[in-house]
Amino acid sequence: MNESQRLWRRAEDVIAGGVNSPARSFRPMGGDAPVFIRAAHGGRFEDVDGRSYVEFLGAFGPNIVGHGHPLVLERVAGQLRDGALFGAPCPGEVEFAEGLRSAIPELEQVRLVSSGTEAVMSAIRLARAATGRDLIVKFDGNYHGHADAVLVNTGSGAATAGGGHDSAGVPHGVRQDVRSLPFNDLQVLERLFAEEGGRVAAVLIEPISGNMGMVGPEDGYLAGVSELAHRHGALVIDDEVIVGFRMRYGIIGPQLGLKPDLICLGKAIGGGLALGAYGGGRHLMRLVAPLGPMFQAGTLAGNPLSVAAGLATLEILRAEDVYPRLDAMGERLADGVAAAARAAGVPTSITRYGSMFTLFFRPEPPRNYLEAQDHDHRAFQRFFWAMLEQGVYLAPSPYEAWIVTLGHTDDDIALGIAAAEGAFAQVTREA
Repeated sequence: MNESQRLWRRAEDVIAGGVNSPARSFRPMGGDAPVFIRAAHGGRFEDVDGRSYVEFLGAFGPNIVGHGHPLVLERVAGQLRDGALFGAPCPGEVEFAEGLRSAIPELEQVRLVSSGTEAVMSAIRLARAATGRDLIVKFDGNYHGHADAVLVNTGSGAATAGGGHDSAGVPHGVRQDVRSLPFNDLQVLERLFAEEGGRVAAVLIEPISGNMGMVGPEDGYLAGVSELAHRHGALVIDDEVIVGFRMRYGIIGPQLGLKPDLICLGKAIGGGLALGAYGGGRHLMRLVAPLGPMFQAGTLAGNPLSVAAGLATLEILRAEDVYPRLDAMGERLADGVAAAARAAGVPTSITRYGSMFTLFFRPEPPRNYLEAQDHDHRAFQRFFWAMLEQGVYLAPSPYEAWIVTLGHTDDDIALGIAAAEGAFAQVTREA
């Protein structure tokens, strides 16, 4: 028995399900003990048994600058010496909010929170406060965190490890105020607005879905969503917790035709520490306490350590060559994996957006959640284990993205491609 297995036995006894997030479980892959990670540097993991992996997990999104970036370490260490948590305002949160606004013109005012889940939960409450309406429209397979209102026909870990597409424990009354529709289908949205438009507080959408695999909008779709919502007096909430600051310095929704009223951010903006944000126009944000009647608070919101890491991350991402470099590495890895699949005769497709992509074990890329579920899950399981054996750590879910970071090197990308060649060969042998 190795050290990961020993830790797993202890974890099963004291932690529900043995993991603190179901997305980390190896059970959906047909396994038992997950790999326990001891340290990470650049684009690599080291597990508790001393084995090294190139990792394309990216911590499910936050890790964009690589593990242990010198500037992030320096800023966080400096702040730690001066105090980790005050429960009072600090200079860094003001500077960080200014940095977000300068990157995102639509973000006139912002409120910092501790996670993407908190950001979306708060934006929904604000939309309801602003409109006086209750109904929220979301889209099948989009994942917006684990707040009650958005755990209806969701993707990500709920689809992979949660035993279904919804969650037990969500009150019936909450479900009544949520409509989940197919992504990339304007006609269905038009019908809903024709029937219930006067009740809709907001349309909540990921401009590029990150948790039914990477699934992007068809031409004109996001503009159509915005037009319908605004015509009926509803707000548009742009959830860029996953894709914000990933493809460009700022958000991607407006470039794809979305016209957001509220924006949710998280993951990449925190440089590996817990940090999220939501915001929009001043006329909406003035409704948030202490100025307005919509209450939202957080003990750790805007804490000095997180904003120190966030400020360092924004500084790194402002460099001129960052996004071209990330895009080039993502393209090289995705193209190499696709070529390996073709050479092995394994039916796959890849959707890539910048430094993130999803490998689907289906011949055509999906356009919605229903199609994303139509894949060869067993083939993905075999591929996952074969990659792990060859020293490449992927998310244990077919619905997650491969993530390339600034910590990866050319050698890491080459190793990932070589491992894929071996893994596809193993998939065909075991089929």
